[in-house]
Amino acid sequence: MKMVTAIIKPFKLDEVRESLAQIGVQGITVTEVKGFGRQKGHTELYRGAEYVVDFLPKVKVEIAVKTESVEQVIDAVRDAANTGKIGDGKIFISSLEQVIRIRTGESGEEAI
Repeated sequence: MKMVTAIIKPFKLDEVRESLAQIGVQGITVTEVKGFGRQKGHTELYRGAEYVVDFLPKVKVEIAVKTESVEQVIDAVRDAANTGKIGDGKIFISSLEQVIRIRTGESGEEAI
């Protein structure tokens, strides 16, 4: 099992959700986040302390999937979130050791 985490532009969320639904993904978790990558924030001095400002609004989408579905999910997210401009985001893949559905007690791939 894998956890696919995508950081995308907020206005692309509906397209990503629809793209994932088309390939059969049944559940996602969405969090509003702020950050920057190559777009770079900048630093300012305020009362002698240096602060990084201009974090850009982003959306973090987390999708737990079976290992054999990872490439399909990556393609769906990448195609839907792509604008061709800087700041489109990133996709991270990590392993899931265990998944447990609280209501039924199911575990492993059955819980996804």
